[in-house]
This record gives sequence, C-alpha cells and structure tokens, in this order.
Amino acid sequence: MHGPVVWGTVPPAGLPTFGLDARAAAEVPAGRGRYVRELIAALAADREQDRYRLYARREHRSDLPAGRFAWELSGLRDPLWHLATARRTSRSTSAFLSTNSYLTAWATTVPTAVVVYDMVAFLADQHVQARAGRIERATIRPALRRAAALLCISEATRRDLVRLFPRAEATASVIPLAADAHFAEAVEPARLERPYVLAVGTLEPRKNLARLVKAFVALPDDVRAAHQLALVGPEGWDVQEILDAAAARPEEVVLLGHVDEQRLHALYAGAACFAYPSLYEGFGLPVLEAMAAGAPVVTSNVSSLPEVAGDAALLADPLDVRSIRDALLSVLADPAGVHRLRAAGRERAGTFSWQRTAAATRDILRKLAA
Repeated sequence: MHGPVVWGTVPPAGLPTFGLDARAAAEVPAGRGRYVRELIAALAADREQDRYRLYARREHRSDLPAGRFAWELSGLRDPLWHLATARRTSRSTSAFLSTNSYLTAWATTVPTAVVVYDMVAFLADQHVQARAGRIERATIRPALRRAAALLCISEATRRDLVRLFPRAEATASVIPLAADAHFAEAVEPARLERPYVLAVGTLEPRKNLARLVKAFVALPDDVRAAHQLALVGPEGWDVQEILDAAAARPEEVVLLGHVDEQRLHALYAGAACFAYPSLYEGFGLPVLEAMAAGAPVVTSNVSSLPEVAGDAALLADPLDVRSIRDALLSVLADPAGVHRLRAAGRERAGTFSWQRTAAATRDILRKLAA
C-alpha cells in the first residue's frame, strides 16, 4: 500500500501479548461497545493462553483471567489518548487491535489490525452525525496505509471499503459478528398492552423509524388496532421527526427508551414481529439477536442486512413505506408464515458465533505478531 513498515518492537518472550482498544466496552452502550464487550468475553473464555492488554479510560469488568488480561487505563482525551496508547502498546505488545478509531493506527509501531464497521460516512453521510463523519473521512486514509490487517464485520462492508479504496483489498478480510448465546435461551416473553411490533436501535435518521411509524399506521384498521409499535433505544441525533411521528399516535406507538439486556431479551421473545428497516448497516446485530430469541423478522434489502438475514427474514425496500407495510402485514396476518420465520431465524442465528469471531480475530493477531 506504501513503503514497508519496520515494526520497531521486539515481541515479549514466550506467549504473545496483544493490545486492544477497549474504550467502547465501558463508554458505548450499543454498536461498537457491544462488539468490544462480546469480543473480550469470548477471548476470556478461550482455552488458548494468549495475553491481552486492554487500553481504555475506564475498566469495564474486573473478573477477567488475571494472568492473561490487564487493563491499561488513561484519562487522556482524544487525540492525545490515541498517541499515548500507540506509544504504550508499541512498547509492550506484539500486535494491536484498533476497535474504535482509525487514528491510533497512525502512530503504532507494532503490526496493527483495524476493525472496519461500515462506510456510512462515505456512502450515506446524511445518516451520520456531521462531526463523526468528518473525523472518519479525515482519518481513514493514513490508517488504511499503515494497517497490517483490516477486519470488516460483513462482506457488504468489505465490498464498500474496496470499492472506495481499492488498495485495501490486499489486507481486508471478513469476520462477522454474532448474537450473544443468552438470546437463544428460554425466557418469559414481555407483554405490553397489545401484541407488538418491536424496533430496536438508537433513535436517529439512519434507523428509518419515521418511515416505520408511517408503515405501521398504514396497516389495515383491524390489524393496526390489534397491535402496538414499540420503539426501544436511547435518543440519538436529529431525533425530532421520530418523536413527532410517535407523539401523533400515542395509543399506537410507545417509546420504551433504553432497556437492559434482560428486558431486551424478553421483548424480543414476546414480539409479534421485529422490524429493522435501517437505511444502512455494517452488520445489523439486532436482526440476529431477534432471530435467536425467536422473533419473526422484517428488515431492509440493502447493505449488509440481506447477508445477515439470509432467507430467514422478510426483506423490504427501506425507502418505500408501502414495501415496509406489506412486509409487516405478511407477518402479522399469516400465522403459518410466522412459524416458518421463527424456526428459520433461530437456525440462522445459530450459524454465527462469538467464539468463532474471537478465534478468527486472535488468529489474525497471531499472524501479525509472527
């Protein structure tokens, strides 16, 4: 990609030690935070004895195997945090995994793998906060030049990355995510006032919730009257259109806000339908979580979502309210189809595993360290 990088640190003797940006575990409730928390948990459960230094501002959990995991905490703000972490990991680890920023990879002198979640800042920048989009666009090119490996969370993300940056193809690979195994366990389903269509995600334009509300309202009167639309997730940015759409139908649309894992599991299990009509996703983890819990799923036919859902969900055009409405109606008015979707969804979710995600990530770090 450019001239060869000379890695300036001699790996520690014996077993390798890997550095990992773990800030999001404590700082980000969903998305990247969930990825980092699940990855750390799966690495901790791994029987392999690789060692990890977890770089963060706050410790996420203290019950990790002490001989293999150590927290390295710094309260520095960006961008100083990245520079200080790059210096520390380059002195004490054999390879580094950058999970939350392209910036750290600028300054590391050990082989660095960078996680690439999506290309939304380049392909759909109207659906990302302006500041976050500017930072990604400004920092990605040097990171791509310096990274020894690019870990894409879906084939769709890898394809978008290579289309935008063809030279990335040589170092880009796909390591998909998974639903936490507890979502497949039996749980008492949640109950609301009426059977409900569930949507999960931060309330922001990319989740396409305003169109989902319109699609729900457009259902036949008898179907709509028998159901509620439940929106789960914290308020994000540019949220007013979603709030206004919900406020206009207070008897039909309920905002449940952020819920804990136990409540989320019960809501998935009790849903008459799970709807995820996002305009763009690097992976779309709630689709797998809902499938694992047995919810019939309606999702979008764009970006990574068909790849994740396979043939176990109904796909809709996220820009077409009628298409979303028709998919919802197909679920809510067809008990036989619902039974098929529930079974197919559970089977589909079972083909993904955080253990495999962690093992593939560890193997790449080992190759870099070698």
